[in-house]
Formats: sequence, C-alpha cells, structure tokens
Amino acid sequence: MKEDSPGKRLKDLMDKKGIILCGAFNALSAQLIEQAGFEAVYLSGAGLANGVAGLPDIGLLSLTEVVTQVKYITDVVKVPAIADADTGFGDGVHFLRAMAAFESAGVAAIQIEDQRFPKRCGHLSGKQLISAEEMAQKIRAAVEARRDPNLMIIARTDARGVSDFQDALDRGKRYIDAGADILFPEALQSEEEFAEFARALKSPLLANMTEFGLSPVLSADVLFEMGYRIVLFPMSLFRIAAEAMTKALEQIKKEGTTRDMLSEMQTRKALYQLIRYEDYEQLDEKFAPKRLGRKE
Repeated sequence: MKEDSPGKRLKDLMDKKGIILCGAFNALSAQLIEQAGFEAVYLSGAGLANGVAGLPDIGLLSLTEVVTQVKYITDVVKVPAIADADTGFGDGVHFLRAMAAFESAGVAAIQIEDQRFPKRCGHLSGKQLISAEEMAQKIRAAVEARRDPNLMIIARTDARGVSDFQDALDRGKRYIDAGADILFPEALQSEEEFAEFARALKSPLLANMTEFGLSPVLSADVLFEMGYRIVLFPMSLFRIAAEAMTKALEQIKKEGTTRDMLSEMQTRKALYQLIRYEDYEQLDEKFAPKRLGRKE
C-alpha cells in the first residue's frame, strides 16, 4: 500500500474538512473540475450513461464500459476520484471482479447501492431493494476484497424512496456496522430529514444535491453544519453543458454563423492548456520528432 494512495488522500481530506464534489461525465469535465480547484471528483454513473453512451441511467453499461471511462478520467486528473459502481455489476465473484477492476483503475472510493438490478435513477419511481442483509454482505465482501485498506466504500441506500425514512435509517446503521466508510442516504425529502439522519447516524455521511429531484436544494454550508462530510452535485455540469449546447445549436441553425458566440466559447488556447497539449508535443518532439504535425 502506497502512503499517497488515492483512498488515503481522500481520507485525509475528509479528516480535515467537508468536501464539495462535482460529478464528471467524461475526462474533459473531470479536468475542468480539477482546474477549478475542487479537491476530489465524482464519476457519475448517470453522467457516464447519459453523456458518453446517450442511455438512461438503468444499468445498461457493462463493467468494462464503465471502468474504461473511469480509467480515462483517473489518468488525466491528480485529485482523488470516487466511482459510482451502481449495484456492483453482480453478486459473489462477479462483484469481487468489479471491485478489483475499479481499484485497478485508480479510484479512491467505490460507491454501491442497495437497489435490485436493473437499477433506476434514485429520484424516480419503480425502484426495488435487495434485502438489508444482502447489501451488508456485499459491503463485507468489498471490505475484504480491497487491496488498499484506505480504499473507501460508500454505501448508498435507496430505501427512503421505496419504503420509508425509518427503513433508510435502519439500513444505514446496518451498512456502517458491516464496514462501509461513508453512508449515502438517497432521495431524502426535506431539510429536516437530512438533519434527522445526521443526528441519528454519527458516521461520515454524503448528501446528494441533484437538481429536479425529490430532495430540497440545500447549501453545502448548511449540510456541513448538520454533520455531512461530503456534499455532491452529481449532474450539475452535465445539465448546464447540455442546456448551453442546445442553445448554441439553435443559434447556429438560425444564424448560420458562430460569429456572435465566440465570447461564450472556451478558446483554443484554454483548451490546449487544459489538456496539456504542449506537454505531449514536447514528448513527441523528443522521441519521434519527424512524426508530429504542427498545430492548426
């Protein structure tokens, strides 16, 4: 185990202060998150399904497809990355293989949920739960399977949207007892529910501030004061980008030019700085000087 492992760095951050997380839906958005000064990044399962494959968040991507995208992201950012592993891509040895794949991809934490496959978005109807004991066993397996003891296991419970608040609380306590490092209560429906959950469960908690869902929009400061250690904005960048692209397409179709939109665009220079174009050019000049074409 390396002293500077991603999980260790994430733990150190959580020990010092609360963390605000934004969800990435591809490697470029992860780079932007890091460039903006965020100290960790969240790899959203919904973001990857929607933004990479154009699919709904119902568990359609395979383990290989998800881990490939995760590796693209961990390869280009230095900050710790938290990966959404949905329902764990199976049980028993299938789940253990998924754990190994995510850990090999360099993540700091793996998030699993107690929905029954095929899963649904946490803020929509139609979800079904596995038993609390099945989920607890999955957590115990994750704890035993991780090679780095600092790799963090985030347990998400969707019980609030399926049964009731008390079931979510009871499951949360059981998942922490099974070894989960962080608990993620999904789709709490009022500020008081967030506060009551934090009062009842004295362990690291994650608050999900996804927009247009069942939960109220609360500030990170309010949630940190309640006792939450991580405040997550999983799809904010994706939604903003999609709306901006929609408006740009409408204007291009109408005007037939981008002349009046240049001030709204990331410049070529800014993009090249973000993706470290010059670093790659220098490497290629050093090792294969005759192959590299010049910039546009």
